[in-house]
Amino acid sequence: VLTRRIIPCLDVDGGRVVKGTSFVNLRDAGDPAELAAQYDREGGDELVFLDITASSDSRDTMVGVVQRVSEQVFIPLTVGGGIRSIEDVRRMLNAGADKVSINTAAINTPDLITDGANQFGSQCIVVAIDARRESLVIDASSGWQVFTHGGRNPTGLDAVKWAQRAVGLGSGEILLTSMDEDGQLNGYDLELTRAISRAVPVPVIASGGAGNLEHLYDAFTGGEADAVLAASIFHFGTYSIAEAKNYLASRDIPMRV
Repeated sequence: VLTRRIIPCLDVDGGRVVKGTSFVNLRDAGDPAELAAQYDREGGDELVFLDITASSDSRDTMVGVVQRVSEQVFIPLTVGGGIRSIEDVRRMLNAGADKVSINTAAINTPDLITDGANQFGSQCIVVAIDARRESLVIDASSGWQVFTHGGRNPTGLDAVKWAQRAVGLGSGEILLTSMDEDGQLNGYDLELTRAISRAVPVPVIASGGAGNLEHLYDAFTGGEADAVLAASIFHFGTYSIAEAKNYLASRDIPMRV
């Protein structure tokens, strides 16, 4: 049986970890390297590091922060934010990342997914999808639209179809964030997570909405996710990763404890 994964997420802005609600109202949550070391000690299965306001001018800073973080952790590290080229991918992997997460660039230049998978292996290429429920849906649409640029720009793409296409292009994993639920602490969007988990043959990481341990359980059962990403519940000390793992293991979710 495949063990399920718990992945703390560090959203970094200006070199500090921040946490917001539906992608706005960010508040400070600490130093990335310190938090990373803590999550490594606590038993996180992996770590995701997202430079949420990445722009070309902050690229060097990010490499420095990634190096600092990767020196603190011995678990797989996924890095995303502002990765636009094969050179960017290589730079992040050289700085200590095990995988890169691409979102906006995957949509703008889908060849980047294929080129990255061909050069570094599809296990290194994670396509991140930020999706929001749409009342105005086009025919044969799943009801969720993909957004880019930190949730600012609608793409017109259907979330389920884009996930399938991304995997077809070579993505080895989908990092799926519900913008509706992000930071709300009301639970993941199980319908969205399940729709994408069923549509693709690669692991799906559920993100956006964890407020308690039952929400993690629901993502694995109702959402059929392979991994859960959480930030608020860990950053602000509501739960430790060990507590989360023990709870899930006690409810028969296969965990690496």
